[in-house]
Amino acid sequence: MTKSQKIKSAGMFSEYAVAFRCPYCEGSLKVVDLKSLECPQNHTFDIAKQGYVNLMTRSLNSNYAKELFEARQEIIRGSCLYAPLHDSISKVIESHREISGNPLLILDAGCGEGSHLQSILDMNGDAAGIGLDISKEGIVMAAKNYKDPIWLVGDLAKSPLGGQSVHVILNLFSPSNYKEFRRTLKPNGLVIKVVPRSNYLIELREAFFDDAHKKSFNNEDTVSLFKNHFHHSDVISFCYTKSLTKDELGYLVQMSPLAWTSDQVRREALVGRGSADITIDIDILIGLNK
Repeated sequence: MTKSQKIKSAGMFSEYAVAFRCPYCEGSLKVVDLKSLECPQNHTFDIAKQGYVNLMTRSLNSNYAKELFEARQEIIRGSCLYAPLHDSISKVIESHREISGNPLLILDAGCGEGSHLQSILDMNGDAAGIGLDISKEGIVMAAKNYKDPIWLVGDLAKSPLGGQSVHVILNLFSPSNYKEFRRTLKPNGLVIKVVPRSNYLIELREAFFDDAHKKSFNNEDTVSLFKNHFHHSDVISFCYTKSLTKDELGYLVQMSPLAWTSDQVRREALVGRGSADITIDIDILIGLNK
């Protein structure tokens, strides 16, 4: 099964070869013998048995363990906590198709273990996806669970993406590199960035901290910076709640950075409630690359 997945991934890399470049010399990449990517300077990157490619130029110790990504997948795909967000983003992408053309190539910059990208691709039938993340652990899990997208371990600072290569960039709760976004997007390409608002996961902050208001999110500078980089930008403010079960609360606590510095007794008390309504309060930032 892994061999067939490797061959399938090689075919995907071949089909979208123009979208990639060598992170060392910025030369074009091509598939060689259905087992690796190679540039004219002979920099070579093997296609792993799971189907992903590691395009990092340096080793990196990630703070994100396998258990965090497993919890993240349970929340995104299992509990469907972010399903309304995926639906809203998919509608934005669909409304953009007349400008960008078909088939769409969507890059998720900071994709983690891939569940956000896969959920959005499920709603955009003929679109192709590339998931990029600096965490090898996350990309390995993405490649094991979701067979259709192209999965890359890579760093936006040493981007393995070619110029004007993708139609849409997703950047969901992740750091940005707007210079790279603008270089990578096609003309009139769409960038969609999701950032938390003040009540995002407010239930966790109230459960974990006495001074919950000091832990609130303020994205005014992020929104302003985004508007300075992209034309015809828009902001969709989006807020809803969803009830999570005890198990789902456990996964949410496990994946959330809010829990990393909190007291264990308080974490256990939240999960021990059995169920709780959780608030998703976000801004969806939408911009065009001109």
